[in-house]
Amino acid sequence: MTSVKANDMELRLDEESLCYMFSKGEESWSWREEAKARLECEEGTFCFQEAVLVTHKVIETGLGNGIQSHFEGFEVDGIKVPYSFDTIVWMEAATGDVFCEWIPLCEEGLRVKAVYWPGEMEFEEKKESWYTLLNHQQGLMIPNDWATELTSVVFDGFFGTAGGYMPWIAQVRDRAGYIAICTTPWNAGYNAEHPAGGPYTHTGIRFEPSLGKMEYRRIVRYTFLNDCDYNDICKVYRTYVKEQGRLRTLTEKAARNPSVDRLIGCAFVHKGIKNAVQEDSDFYDTEAPDKNNSLTTFAAREKEMRRLKELGVEKLYLHLDGWAEPGYDNQHPDYYPACEAAGGWAGMKSLADTMHELGYLFGVHDQYRDYYLASPSYDEHYACRLADGTVPAHQRWAGGPQAFLCGSQAPFYVKRNFSRIRRHDIRLDCAYLDVFTCNEGDECANPFHRMTRRDCCDYRNQCFEYLMSVGLLPSSEEVSDWCIPSLVFCHYAPYDFMMREPGAPKEGIPVPLYNLVYHDCIIEPWMMEKVSEKEDYMLYALLNGGAPYLIREGAYPNTDGSFEVGAEVAIEDNIRRSRIVSDLHKKVAKCEMIRHEMVDGDCQVQRTYFADGTTVTVDFNKQEYVIAG
Repeated sequence: MTSVKANDMELRLDEESLCYMFSKGEESWSWREEAKARLECEEGTFCFQEAVLVTHKVIETGLGNGIQSHFEGFEVDGIKVPYSFDTIVWMEAATGDVFCEWIPLCEEGLRVKAVYWPGEMEFEEKKESWYTLLNHQQGLMIPNDWATELTSVVFDGFFGTAGGYMPWIAQVRDRAGYIAICTTPWNAGYNAEHPAGGPYTHTGIRFEPSLGKMEYRRIVRYTFLNDCDYNDICKVYRTYVKEQGRLRTLTEKAARNPSVDRLIGCAFVHKGIKNAVQEDSDFYDTEAPDKNNSLTTFAAREKEMRRLKELGVEKLYLHLDGWAEPGYDNQHPDYYPACEAAGGWAGMKSLADTMHELGYLFGVHDQYRDYYLASPSYDEHYACRLADGTVPAHQRWAGGPQAFLCGSQAPFYVKRNFSRIRRHDIRLDCAYLDVFTCNEGDECANPFHRMTRRDCCDYRNQCFEYLMSVGLLPSSEEVSDWCIPSLVFCHYAPYDFMMREPGAPKEGIPVPLYNLVYHDCIIEPWMMEKVSEKEDYMLYALLNGGAPYLIREGAYPNTDGSFEVGAEVAIEDNIRRSRIVSDLHKKVAKCEMIRHEMVDGDCQVQRTYFADGTTVTVDFNKQEYVIAG
């Protein structure tokens, strides 16, 4: 056993199991031996202990001290290969934080698919007060005794996707806890396992290659807290991003574009113009071909907006799908011209002008990832190419076969396309760039425009920044950590259960982890469906101090949380409910969410506290809410 101490922290390494123990004062956390540190490779799985040469040494620098381990040589089919790497686990003297670093040295002989390290913590006691926090969409708390099994997390928990809005995991046991922040999140994600009823939840971080190589140092930072709850965990992360200069608030964004203030308190309306599902699309309905196509004119949408104004809707944002030829999710990035059968450019301009006459905001759906083979400018040279030379493709969406546009090209297409719209004297207020903040960053091995996932996120932010520079408020599908400096609003930032069939059992307690960090940084519209007499999504909109969806018409049935639920509600009642949420949003949109709690320990009664003194209490059993302050 090798031991290193600094202030009230101690590290201990068991050289045989390669497991670490971390002690802070009276509290200790240990990696569990069953979850062995390992490399998953094309050639098989190799535990760290299987290295031909393993050495350890204590290190001390001007910043702190720790343990450095060296692993060299592995046997593949009886032949030794030179693959080698180091790990460094060290304590920062100034903060007490522990850094776990994995450093590739020689990548010859193994083709790594994933590195599972640092280890998973022992977390075996079946107690409600022992819980795990996962950034699966808005946030999920899994008590160790939770009855429902955790099934697959979307995008396999990859950071920077809907499965990992923020790059950290955390666990708390009887008010002692830790947060593990992946400070190099671009090719990383988390794994989690919770069987029905517990008695444990296991979670850990994995690192994946970049363009076929591990290539660079991977880092996880642990902060240990001996008296905390999930609010304290979230505030540790908020402090971290603030230190990084990435905490950009709506107040700051409004200083750059005053339209941010006009969007706050809006009712959101999601409508479309033209749908055209191609025969070679997975969504094509062969049994009912008429369902594959639909058309609503710009004039009809204009009439609907005037009607909403007559009904008393004062602030409204219209998100318009399918406004261009040849219809929604077709031929991107060559989405042009405005749908002729719906009224063409003249009809679209009339709708835009009407929106502004009514005092409303207007924005359009667009897409710069899906690269349709039917688009006039399609060229495989600009499609994302994997390290093995293949070009990924599928045909899921309406436009049929597609590859993925290399993100290096997206800023140019965004500039081209929105310049075209301006030439027709159509004034937009907002622009929605689909999937950028929901799907993982792409990679491209083409040497003419080589792109890592980190590069891809930078290119996506460039697209958002261009829109801001020309006066448009940028939005995208969901939210993520990397987009906060550049994004103003999103399509939604739901709890994971909202994306599943209504009535399905919840796989943990929904908690607003993302909003506890970023509420005052981004505008989130919320689903408002009254799913049943026992579930009203409006309560979550209020609890989170978000904006309301007055009307939300999904493009694809039973996809992306678009389900036919409950009885149809009269538009007047929807407006009444929406106004309640909008009024709260006007008040708290720019306020930090200070705290969230289970009232008297009951997860069916929750309360949020905002920086201006406002509190929102919801009782999910009684389907009631109270707004105070």
